[in-house]
Amino acid sequence: MGSSVACAGQNHHTAFMSGPVALLKASHPEPGGAVTLAMTLLAVGVGHRGWSVLGVAAAIGATQLSVGWVNDWLDADRDRVAGRTDKPVASGAVSRRTVGIAGLIASLAIPLLGLPFGPAATACITLVGVFALLYDWPLKSTPLSVLPYLVAFGLMPAFVVIALPGHPWPPAWLVAAGALLGGGAHFANVLPDLDDDAATGVVGLPHRIGATGSQIAAGCLLLAATLTLVLGPPGPPSWAGIAAAAAAAVVLPLGWYAGRRAQRAGGRQVAMFRSVIVVALLDVVLLVLSGRVL
Repeated sequence: MGSSVACAGQNHHTAFMSGPVALLKASHPEPGGAVTLAMTLLAVGVGHRGWSVLGVAAAIGATQLSVGWVNDWLDADRDRVAGRTDKPVASGAVSRRTVGIAGLIASLAIPLLGLPFGPAATACITLVGVFALLYDWPLKSTPLSVLPYLVAFGLMPAFVVIALPGHPWPPAWLVAAGALLGGGAHFANVLPDLDDDAATGVVGLPHRIGATGSQIAAGCLLLAATLTLVLGPPGPPSWAGIAAAAAAAVVLPLGWYAGRRAQRAGGRQVAMFRSVIVVALLDVVLLVLSGRVL
């Protein structure tokens, strides 16, 4: 009797714990957390301190939770048909209704979290949320799938700067670098899943131009982001920036060459994907370091 009660209590505890964990997983925490961390570090670099840093992190984090939860809410039926057991909603670990409500709350929280930073910053972060949701629907499966990434990633660093005391206007090179980084991230992010996405009805711009075209687009956009972050700030380029640009100029062609050889041998084209990820990480580091220039 006692062991049965203990077992039942343990199962109840496990079920209770699995709900929040599954809900968090449905938000796509890895990319969302990476974006939030990068923007938080940029906030520290440009001069935010104390509650202001936490406020920026919360506002950016809300946009990432919103787009992740709404994405899984919209794709629930498609993921079930495709047998995506890695998706919490499709596997039954969390209900579609719960994820939908969480996405609605996160979406409504975005402008509220921007209010302490003034009207301009509130409008900026709200637009980030709006364009992120426009990717989820209806642009994800259209030739304009890259547009929300360009706009949202360009506006996120702009929000970080506008949210400073005095609400300074962000430099154009910072906004451009963020947009280019976002566009490159879109093409890089879908490279491993092009076939799976196409099989479930997702036909965005990367799917339309194919794996080779997406690799080229990702590489060019990320290299352009690198050069913008190196040459955009006033004054001579830093040694760190020059080194990053040189690394990008070497890594991307090597990845392309290795990928072509793997393709001829009948293997997977992971080399170019990995080289794109390396350059993306370099760009994120340069973006965070650019806060010192501002």
